[in-house]
Amino acid sequence: MSALDPSRETRPQFVALLEAQRRFFAAGHTRSLKFRDRQLEFLENLVLSNERKISEALRDDLGKPEQESFVTEIAMVLSEIRHARKNLKKWMAARRVSTSLVLFPATSRIYREPVGVALVIAPWNYPFMLALSPLIGAIAAGCCAILKPSEVSSKTSKLLHELLTSAFPPDFVTVVEGGVPETTALLNLRFDHIFFTGSTAVGRIVALAAANHLTPTTLELGGKSPAIVCADADLEVAARRIVWGRFMNGGQTCVAPDYLYVNETIAEKFLSRMRHHLQEFYGKNPALSCDYARIVSHSHFDRLERILEKSAAKSEVDIGGAHDRSSKYIAPTILKNVDWTSPSMQDEIFGPILPVMTYSRIDDVFTKLATTEKPLAAYIFTENKFVQDKFIELVPFGGGCINDTVSHLGSANLPFGGVGGSGYGSYHGEKSFLAFTHEKSVLKKSRRLDLSVRYPPYKPWKMKFLRLLFLGRWG
Repeated sequence: MSALDPSRETRPQFVALLEAQRRFFAAGHTRSLKFRDRQLEFLENLVLSNERKISEALRDDLGKPEQESFVTEIAMVLSEIRHARKNLKKWMAARRVSTSLVLFPATSRIYREPVGVALVIAPWNYPFMLALSPLIGAIAAGCCAILKPSEVSSKTSKLLHELLTSAFPPDFVTVVEGGVPETTALLNLRFDHIFFTGSTAVGRIVALAAANHLTPTTLELGGKSPAIVCADADLEVAARRIVWGRFMNGGQTCVAPDYLYVNETIAEKFLSRMRHHLQEFYGKNPALSCDYARIVSHSHFDRLERILEKSAAKSEVDIGGAHDRSSKYIAPTILKNVDWTSPSMQDEIFGPILPVMTYSRIDDVFTKLATTEKPLAAYIFTENKFVQDKFIELVPFGGGCINDTVSHLGSANLPFGGVGGSGYGSYHGEKSFLAFTHEKSVLKKSRRLDLSVRYPPYKPWKMKFLRLLFLGRWG
């Protein structure tokens, strides 16, 4: 989805679908723990029994290796489902909180209720996991949902439609396939929550459309995520983990390291280790590797090709650079002698190209990163606890790792989300449940004691008493 038509188009079938889901929700079908757990169980069994179909669709769309499909998509979804089922009763429970003495006698509780009908708009780069992970949160929260997969990953979109239609009634969960016109028509309707994963540019359009209805949104966007390699880092481990994080899924990962800052004293040695691991992972000719994915579409290929050509013209290509449009193949490519004016540093790359810059003082890196747009992720490789703490304190980012890349997404107990231009709101684990939940605050007041001090007519002694109550002193 590259752009959205700003017209106010609606489609009668979408209006009818939304109204049907509102009736289903209003009837209370989704409220009970038993119902929610059963639907999550259905979804879990659906994924388990269709693992091969899912892997084949991901291979068709992205050339994704089976192991990458399992680890980064199928297993992630199953893990989210199981975590939700294990904790759902606790998440749903009303929570008693303390009550101010000023309000005595009373009790205070927070009740968690589903917001209603949600719209989930999924991207193409992890088209299975990033469609179902938010949906798991919506189901766990007791919402109805319309899922709009990306038309770019068409085989996975078709499979999601087939699977979810077979498992759930459309009044509860359904899939709408299509492109920009369908997405536009859906966004023109009033949902109770919109969950969007995609580019920052389209995220702005989604936010504007949601604002017309004051619809709360979760925006999971992107940005240029840095990785810093300090002189004291374990270079072997750092090189292996950065190459893995950057080049899996053909570099089409929103939290992949988008560029490196490497200490100048170890830069050449580190480049050598990255070259070694590229060959170790994908062979001398990655085009022949069955473990290396492809670019999702020709339009995305063309965008990346332009970056490569401009970088080659500046003699920045260290390794890689080969590409073939017919197979949508771009070799894993490392760029060196890069600076902030280089073509690869102007926007998020979202492909298998990794620019490398060098630095001499880590404080200069932190100062620079504090002034750039806040990325979705950031990474640092160092054994220095002081530097690690300064990285966390001074560099703004959504989430990240110390001495690793990407793997923070694997923890259901770590909220995943952006900040600033990389989005807002978060999910995974309980945060997925909360994304589609309203926390309703209720104070229950006893009728046995009803002090007249709060009621008119107001008297000087009442004011003195209230000051004692609120401020701890009389008069």
